Amino acid sequence: MIEYSFSMADLEYFLLIFSRVSCLIFIAPFYSTTNTPARIRIGLSIFVALLLYQVLPVVPLEYSTIMGYATMVLKEAAVGLLMGFGCNICIMILSFSGRIIDMETGLSMASLMDPLTKEQTSISGMLYQYAVMLILMISGMYQYIMKALAESFTLIPINGAIFRPDGLMKAMVGFMSDYIFVAFRICLPIFTVMIMLNAILGILAKVAPQMNMFAVGIQFKVLTGLTVLFITTGMLPRLSELIFTEMKTMMVTFVETMM
Repeated sequence: MIEYSFSMADLEYFLLIFSRVSCLIFIAPFYSTTNTPARIRIGLSIFVALLLYQVLPVVPLEYSTIMGYATMVLKEAAVGLLMGFGCNICIMILSFSGRIIDMETGLSMASLMDPLTKEQTSISGMLYQYAVMLILMISGMYQYIMKALAESFTLIPINGAIFRPDGLMKAMVGFMSDYIFVAFRICLPIFTVMIMLNAILGILAKVAPQMNMFAVGIQFKVLTGLTVLFITTGMLPRLSELIFTEMKTMMVTFVETMM
């Protein structure tokens, strides 16, 4: 029979660690997918929190009322949510670039229900999201997220988070510029080919005005867009590297704004 005893102070300290870990796992990419059962995510959160509790030094908590402890729990939850949010918003770059691609290729009229996010998304965006998620698992990006979570307890101790709204606002403004820049880098091959195709169709419309270029152009755009998507498949590792670099940058930036 195994007997294990702990004090109330140890339980309170563990719950604070669990709050940060669980909030990150429930919002970070790969861990927060809806096809992962909630019990698995809860069990993973408890397991990771137990491992961190064994290695982190126990710091005495200073509070006088229940509201004081609740405030500490909310602070730890906010730290985990911001770190996970910094990774999650980088995945939205793929959805944005996919919508641009579908708008150029004529596939914007067709949309799909993404089973992971429960939202309407574009065909190209879903293709890029699944490809990047697969490369994320292969490259071990999920391990980096866990390592960053563990190191955050060193940089931001329990109840040591200091939220700076100006720093968070500056980080989001900087991300929006990178958001548009990276998205257009992803869709640049198809965007360039579509401009050339539109120019060719415009010339053909002048040379042969009796032809219905509107009906012909839609078919050409779809076939050309799918062909370019197939040709640029080899660029997916480079695309994933851009997304992963942006994830690391956002996580580091958000942690620095809370130190």
